[in-house]
Amino acid sequence: MNHKILGDQGEQAAAEYLMRHGYRICERNFRTAVGEIDIVASFQDTLVFVEVKTRRGMRCGTPAQSVTFYKQQKIIQTARWFLRQRHLEDRCLCRFDVIEVYACSDGRWRIHHLPGAFEV
Repeated sequence: MNHKILGDQGEQAAAEYLMRHGYRICERNFRTAVGEIDIVASFQDTLVFVEVKTRRGMRCGTPAQSVTFYKQQKIIQTARWFLRQRHLEDRCLCRFDVIEVYACSDGRWRIHHLPGAFEV
């Protein structure tokens, strides 16, 4: 399975996980010239920007470790675009989460959700 297919399937598993836990998916794969946000969801009174990282193992560290400071800054800039486009600046609480998705050998997914993984 190539990386794109694995990533797409991991994002789908993450979206399903969020919905099962009371999140409402607002948008997926929000793209700007600056970057992309995998999932934008709302939970209670908070808008949640979610970076999904899918891996088959931890040979190169945990998936969350690949969300570097540089990547975080791109996500934050993209989130600002999202908020500006919808006139939501200063109107809602925001949070940045990372969801680690592990592809298990039995075809199932193991999900590790890190709410508030990084901040502005």
